[in-house]
Amino acid sequence: MKTKWPMLSFKDAQKTYETIHLWTQIVGKIRLVKTPWINHSWHVTLYVTPSGLTTPLMVDEEKHFQLDFDFIGHQLQLKTSAGEMRSIDLKELSVAGCFKQILDALQGVGIRADIYRVPNEVEDPIPFYKDEMHATYNPEHAAALHQAILRAHDVFTRFRAGFRGKCSPVHFFWGSFDLAVSRFSGRDAPRHPGGVLNLPDWVVQEAYSKEVCSCGFWPGSEAFPAAAFYSYIYPEPEGYKEARIKPDQAYYHPELREFILPYDAVQTADDPESMLMDFLRSTYEAAADLARWDRKALEQANFGN
Repeated sequence: MKTKWPMLSFKDAQKTYETIHLWTQIVGKIRLVKTPWINHSWHVTLYVTPSGLTTPLMVDEEKHFQLDFDFIGHQLQLKTSAGEMRSIDLKELSVAGCFKQILDALQGVGIRADIYRVPNEVEDPIPFYKDEMHATYNPEHAAALHQAILRAHDVFTRFRAGFRGKCSPVHFFWGSFDLAVSRFSGRDAPRHPGGVLNLPDWVVQEAYSKEVCSCGFWPGSEAFPAAAFYSYIYPEPEGYKEARIKPDQAYYHPELREFILPYDAVQTADDPESMLMDFLRSTYEAAADLARWDRKALEQANFGN
């Protein structure tokens, strides 16, 4: 079914994206300290909901709770298993204000969360409690981003269904601020060199301890100022960057070491979902064939592929 994908402009929405990114880091770090460790850091991710992003379920002693970003009602909501609810208005909210209000809300229902108070994976990080600089929230930009994430999530979920090997959920990483899904060959990978901005090497090395082909969506950054879909494999096999990929608008980015499909190309396509699925399939197939994955054993016939 064809759907209408929203227009996104990193130039216009950059300040809103940066503020939301840092808000999700605060919430994600709460999830980090309240959830048992799962391989590849899957325990820290957020999940897409009809109205935004959720933690989801966490526990503090005998009380269960979750935190939800609502980009339709423009609130951050705390809900507990005791029926308690707290809401924070996202409009005109700085990162420092968000940090204080979240911790105050948790404390108000008897939940303590001691988190590392500095962002990860960003340049020149400002401690959350000091950051009054990032305080932009344009509801229209937030709602459009959420709609784009919903559309991408639908296609990623169908793509995920075509794999019966080890595969991640479709989830949202608050460190890199992207929606992603990853397929694994089942074989060990060479030790990753690390070097991810403001992220401990051991976290990166554990995340890339197995051969992986990953794809995702991000709204852009200063280093890459445009919304885009991406796909890569680690370790990268010989010939991957020269592989023929669909659609024609996709290309290999030598610095990022991944294939890129501009979001604008998908958004303006006659059939956005088919274009994106072609990109996901062709990049995976090139990666799996060149790396000699056992595709017959790993793939699910007639599902997603």
